Order: sequence, then structure tokens, then C-alpha cells
Amino acid sequence: MILNNLKMIGEDKPVNIRIADGKITDVSTTTISVAQKALNLKFEQALVFPGIINSHDHLDFNLFPKLGNQTYPSYKAWGNDIHTRNKEEIADILKIPFLLRVSWGLYKNLLCGVTTVVNHGDRLYMDNELITIFENTHCLHSVQFEKYWQIKLNDPLKVKLPAVIHIGEGQDWPSHREIERLIRWNIFRKKLIGVHAVAMTEKQAKKFKAVVWCPQSNYFLLNKTSRVDLLKNHTRILFGTDSTLTGNWNFWAHLTTARKTRLLSDKLLYDSLNRNAVNTWKLNCGKIGTGKDADIVIAKVKEGKATFDSFFGIGPSDLLMVIHNGNVRLFDEIMLPQLETLNLNDFSRVYLNNSCKYVQGDLPSLMDRIKEYQPKINFPVSAISPN
Repeated sequence: MILNNLKMIGEDKPVNIRIADGKITDVSTTTISVAQKALNLKFEQALVFPGIINSHDHLDFNLFPKLGNQTYPSYKAWGNDIHTRNKEEIADILKIPFLLRVSWGLYKNLLCGVTTVVNHGDRLYMDNELITIFENTHCLHSVQFEKYWQIKLNDPLKVKLPAVIHIGEGQDWPSHREIERLIRWNIFRKKLIGVHAVAMTEKQAKKFKAVVWCPQSNYFLLNKTSRVDLLKNHTRILFGTDSTLTGNWNFWAHLTTARKTRLLSDKLLYDSLNRNAVNTWKLNCGKIGTGKDADIVIAKVKEGKATFDSFFGIGPSDLLMVIHNGNVRLFDEIMLPQLETLNLNDFSRVYLNNSCKYVQGDLPSLMDRIKEYQPKINFPVSAISPN
């Protein structure tokens, strides 16, 4: 597969990219020779960037609406509140089979150009081609909700795995204190990846390999977010969405929230989606470069400008193509004439606002099956054209 005439952020000349056997094999500003029968795709006014790495999601929680009706002092107060006020609503969603909920979580990410998602929870062990589910971690929920977390943290069989844990998700004293407790109980000095870290200080950040910033979730629960402008000096900053329990389904809406805070420069925010995540999770993607896994997103941009303004102005409707492991997983209808050799039986057609997307798998059938359990669920995409 050859991708022609694409713009990269910060580069003046358009590039051409060759993909073979799931890897990027060439990136050049000159013409790349095309093998017989290979896809040779041409783009106009299009920006190319590495597939997004969502470093924190709960894949099985993305059919929930936002739950919570006040500003909470901490995640513990929020959790206790929704399990009291929204008990029936939570039970109704949990009636939907687990596999169906996870499958929608994967599509939620794919529709936004996410090609790798770090799932927080028990290992899924599911057979999936759409995007990469990264689970090579030691997952703990939190200090206040995970029973026997001290023993689990120091499990000698998991000492080499990074411990990923919700930590400091609050603005009260217990939220700050639990960070100190976690650091103190990390007997084997495991690599700690803290999620949220709203109450974290710079001194505490030095004890963490990385912090996953989820600003939209933080503002919804706490009306406050992590001081990543300070923490970045002591640890890596990654980016995550959490689930629709506390945020929008649309990954790009989360980036808009993050950018408005001005806590990170555009470059550092961009790095949180790729370079920082790659270095933390030890992945072979996150860069448009020779030898890297071919996880690539191509999107329409206004006036064809390859700037951070162009990148952060993208939404799901603007995606022209999402490539994962060298395979096309999603493409816009306008690409159809160039994809005649693709087996369209492997794709389903859905509508997002006024754009038509082809996605791998039978997404309309998945939505129908989910609605058999909960007819009131509203999906952001439809199998029926708005026109």
C-alpha cells in the first residue's frame, strides 16, 4: 500500500508512505514505486499522523451516560453517590453482555482514530482485530476501592509489570494522602503509572514513571484537574479519556478540553498521544517512520495546513482513513473509488453527522444487539443516512 501526498505536522513538503507486512517501509518526499496490484492511494488537503494511543479507558463502561450531579471532593464520594442515586440505571447497563459492551468501547475509539487503547480492568483476553488493546500491565483500581491493594501491589509474580492505578483523584486530604501511602507501600519499587493525579504534588510525581491526564473526567467530577504543567517536569504525561461515565464519547472533545486549559503546550499535548505513550508502554508505533508498526490516521484539514491548529481542530467526521497494523479499519466514503480491490463485505457503512464512514466489521448489527437489551441507548453513529 502506498499513501501519496500527505502532510505531516511541522513539515513543508508532502510525503509518500509505503506500507508492507504491517510496517512502514518507506517515508519519502519523492515518488515511491508501486508494486503490481498494490493499493496506490492519493490524497488532497490531508494530514497524516500516528494512530492515537488512548492511555486510559474502561472499554466495558462506554454505554453508560454521564453519572453524577454535583462537584465531588473525590472519586470515592462520586462512586458512593452514583451507586446510591443511579443504582437501577447502572444495573440496566450491566445487563448488556460484557462482550457487547467491550466491542462498542473498541468502536468508540476506532471512530476517533485511536489505534491503541490501554484498558483498565481485568484482562480481556479477547480475539480482536480492530485496534490494539494493551494489557501488559498490573492493573489496580485504587487505594480506597481495591481490597488488599498493598498485597496485590507487591505481588512478586507481577513485579516487572508497571502498576497502573487511579490515584489522587480528588481535592480533599485523603486523595493527597493516598498517594503517599501508595509510594510508601511500593516495596519492590515497581514502575507506577498514576491515573488522574489531581491531588499530586511535584515531589510525589518524581516517584511515578508516568501520569495519565484525563481532564474532561476530572472537570466533570471535581471541577478541577491535575497540574500537569508542574508534573511534566518530573514525570511523563500521557493522555486518556476514561469512559462515558465521566466524559464525551468523542476523543477529540477531550483534546479540546485539554487544550483550553493551556496547561501543556501543543507539542507536549501531542506527545502525550504518541511519543510519551510509546516510551511508557514500550510500543513500536506512535511515529511515522521506517520500521514502525503501520498505525496511521489520515484526516481532512482546512486549507491543507499541517499545523497543531489543524490537528486539534479535527473531529471524527474529518477522518479519511484509519490504518492499524497495515490494514484499513475505517475509511470515508470519498475514498471508495480508490478502494475497489478492498473486500467491502468486511465493512459496514455508518453515518456520523453528515459524513459516511466504512468501518471493519458489522457495527450496525452490534448496535442492534445492544438495543435488544437497552432500547433507549443513543449511539453517535447511525446505519441510516441523515439525508
